[in-house]
Amino acid sequence: MTVVQFQGKGVTKGTAAPKGGLIAALDIGSTKISCLIAEPIPAKHRTPEQGDKCNLKVLGVGHQLSRGVRSGAIINVDEAERAIRLAVDAAERMAQRTISEVYVNVSGGRPQSRLYIGSAITHDGVGGQVSKVDRDNVLNEALAQVDPGRRTILHLAPLQYHLDDARGIKDPTGLFGDTLSLELGVVTVETPHLKNLTLAVERAHLSVAGLVIAPYAAARAVLAEDEKELGVTVVDMGGATTSFAVFHENKLVVADVIPIGGQHITNDIARGLSTTIAHAERMKTLWGSALSSTIDEREMISVPLLGERGVDTVQQVPKSMLTSIISPRLEETFEMLRNKLESSGAAYHAGRRLVITGGASQLNGVSEVASRWLDRQVRMGSPVHIQGMPEAAHSPGFSVCAGLLNYALVPDRHYDLPKAKAQEVQRAQHGYVRRMGQWIVDSF
Repeated sequence: MTVVQFQGKGVTKGTAAPKGGLIAALDIGSTKISCLIAEPIPAKHRTPEQGDKCNLKVLGVGHQLSRGVRSGAIINVDEAERAIRLAVDAAERMAQRTISEVYVNVSGGRPQSRLYIGSAITHDGVGGQVSKVDRDNVLNEALAQVDPGRRTILHLAPLQYHLDDARGIKDPTGLFGDTLSLELGVVTVETPHLKNLTLAVERAHLSVAGLVIAPYAAARAVLAEDEKELGVTVVDMGGATTSFAVFHENKLVVADVIPIGGQHITNDIARGLSTTIAHAERMKTLWGSALSSTIDEREMISVPLLGERGVDTVQQVPKSMLTSIISPRLEETFEMLRNKLESSGAAYHAGRRLVITGGASQLNGVSEVASRWLDRQVRMGSPVHIQGMPEAAHSPGFSVCAGLLNYALVPDRHYDLPKAKAQEVQRAQHGYVRRMGQWIVDSF
C-alpha cells in the first residue's frame, strides 16, 4: 500500500515500469470517477516527432458520476465500488481489454509534509572526499529520523545535499568536505483513509498497483520540466477539495489538501438563489464568473425556484448576483491556500510560478483571483497530448488521471527505512490498532 518499503537497510528501490503490458489509472474524485487504460509504445515504434515525450497510447476511457465519496474519502464502500465498476467497465469496453490492477490517486486523508535532515562526517575524515558510502550513510541518518507514527508514508524523496556551508548540492560525490547533510521530504496520510480506498478498489476485483497524492499526479501531466526545476506550485481544484504541491529542483517539497472545491461553489449558488443543485451547477458552468463587469447588473438570468410550482416557479436575477456568490468562495479558497503555503515554509522553494488545473479551475476568473491573492504568475494547466486520448479528455478535469498514467510508466524510486526504525514504526502502528480494538469492545 505504501510507497516506502519498511524493511532492509536504507537502500533505494524502484518499481519497474511496464515493458509490454497495460497500465491503468483510476481517479477517485468527489464528483466523478475516471479510468484511463493505456499501453506503452516501444521506442522502435515511435515517430521522430513523438520522441520520448509521447510514449503512451490510450486505449480506453471511462468516467462515471462519483458515489460513496466525500471530500476524497470513502463514506460508502458499496456505492463507491459500484461507481468504480462502471467507470472501469466503460474503459475496458472501449479498450477491448481487461485490467487487473490500477494506480489510484489520494485526495484526502489529511496529508502532512515534513522535512527531515540527516548529517554524517565524511568517510575519509576531516576534509575527506565524499563517496557513495557517505551518501548512503547520510541517507540512513535521515531515514532513521522519519517517524510517521500511526500514519502511512506516501511519498519520500531526497531534496538536496549540504556539504559544510555549501547548500543546494544535487550530487556531492567527489567533492571535499567535513560534514555531509541531506534534506529528506516526506508526505504522510492517515492509514485508515488508504485502507478504505484500497478496500473499495479491491471490492471491484482490482488490485492497487500504487497510490499517488492527487496534486503530484496532476503535476506529472501539466508541468514543464523547467517549471519543476526552477520552482513551481501546482494547484488541483477538484469537486470537494483543492490540493497543491510545491516542486523545486525537480523534487516534490510539500503537498497538502484544502477541504474546499467546486461543489462548495455550486452549493453556495443553490442556497443563495434558492434553486436546485443541478440548476446551480448549470448556472455556474454557463454564466459563472469570479470577475464582475459593467453589464452584469443589466444581464438577467432565469432561476427555477426550489420546490415551487405554477407560474411563480422562475425568478429573474441579475448576473451580478451570481458573481457576488462565486467570488467570495474563490477568494476564501486562495486565501486558505496562501496561508497553507506560508505555514509550510516552502514559499522560497515555490518560486513565482503557479499552475492551476482540475475541473473547478475552468471557472472564468480563477487565474485572476489566484494571481491577486498569491502574488504569482499564473497559468492554466491541461494534460499534455497523449496518443489515442479523446479530445474531451484533454481538459483540466483529467489531469490527475493522465498524471497517474505517467507515474505508472516512470514511477518514483522507493526507499527502505532502516530495519530498527521500521520495526519501531510497525510496533507503534500495531499497538494503536490493538488499543482501538479494545476501545470498541469496551464501548459496545
